[in-house]
Amino acid sequence: MTKVVKFGGSSLASAEQFRKVGDIIHAEDARRYVVPSAPGKRFASDTKVTDMLYACYDLAAKGKNFDEEFERIKQRYNEIISELGLDLSLEDEFSTVKSCFIGRAGRDYAASRGEYLNGIVLAAYLGYEFVDAADIIFFTDSGEFDPERTAKAASERLSKLERAVIPGFYGSMPNDTIKTFSRGGSDVTGSIVAAAVNADIYENWTDVSGFLIADPRIVDDPLPITTITYKELRELSYMGAGVLHEDAIFPVRKAGIPINIRNTNAPMDSGTMIVESTSQKPQFTITGIAGKKGFTVINIEKDMMNAELGFGRRVLEVFEKNGISFEHMPSGIDTMSVIVHQEEFEPKEQEILSGLHRNVHPDSIDIETDLALIAVVGRAMKSNRGTAGRIFAALAHAHVNVKMIDQGSSELNIIIGVEEKDFEAAVKSIYEIFVVHQL
Repeated sequence: MTKVVKFGGSSLASAEQFRKVGDIIHAEDARRYVVPSAPGKRFASDTKVTDMLYACYDLAAKGKNFDEEFERIKQRYNEIISELGLDLSLEDEFSTVKSCFIGRAGRDYAASRGEYLNGIVLAAYLGYEFVDAADIIFFTDSGEFDPERTAKAASERLSKLERAVIPGFYGSMPNDTIKTFSRGGSDVTGSIVAAAVNADIYENWTDVSGFLIADPRIVDDPLPITTITYKELRELSYMGAGVLHEDAIFPVRKAGIPINIRNTNAPMDSGTMIVESTSQKPQFTITGIAGKKGFTVINIEKDMMNAELGFGRRVLEVFEKNGISFEHMPSGIDTMSVIVHQEEFEPKEQEILSGLHRNVHPDSIDIETDLALIAVVGRAMKSNRGTAGRIFAALAHAHVNVKMIDQGSSELNIIIGVEEKDFEAAVKSIYEIFVVHQL
């Protein structure tokens, strides 16, 4: 068996955390390829190394002295090296990084050095080969990830190595400059490596024991999700559920490789398995609840709009011309509602309203702001009758007024719109009826 293991910043924030990571990797011979993030926060008021590098580079780019800030970055790594008792010096690497900062190598280069340096330290600690991600992960001239070239190079290089450490978060452009993925991109690197080596499992180690059914900031001690499908994960991630960078799903999904979300600080917890499909029956009707605030609903009314050819297209054309994508679009015979992000809509509100009047000549347009959307997701909802009714009963019991409902044809999720002030109460009431009452 071959496993690719990725460790987040909190998992590698200190020498103590490095030791935990080392114990986890050496506990299973299958853990052959390791993808590290840059050192994260050691305590609540601490600063992530990536943020320190950004700040340092910004000073350098302005021609200001950054010696003091750079020294603090060196101290973070040297402290880890010293406490681990490693015979390793990063002085040459630090010198190169500093010179590149002065030479304005770019913010992507600056940010990537956190993972790069941490990868060197981790490889030395584990006794694994170090492979620079810039040598096997590639982007096109336009800055888009190049999956074909990457897959070929990564497979060829890693197939020759029994064990290796590949830093996350970055790759290289055709002109050899460094390009990073978006924040959380180490998850993507881990997924790319897993696909390249045809791993049996991609383990993503973080500071939580997998996904939870609901946000622990809203629901007290929500239960963990033991197994979730890629489709369910996409729905929950899109609606705000964190833990995994959502772009990390695609490379392993294509290769049929399951992802196991694990906790570095509680390695005995089995975590959450993310799979293509499963015959396992879930414990509850729903798999998870996630939501976001900050939406606006534009309600358009016009008699006989359903008989008017191209009505919906002309409505969406107005939003497209103003550079705004819609989230949901529930409709009736004579009504259509377009839900958008409030902060994107507000600056272009009047242009959009006048555009709608020109394009579709509505009888009336009504705008509702401060809407929250909640996604109730679960593969078991399809086979359980009355799910929507139970949701509405729970919300009514909690005195929450439902402003909108939208159910996908896959019957995998139900989206509910409520006022922002009712968001937390709505999530709690749904969790209560589907989880607490089923225990």
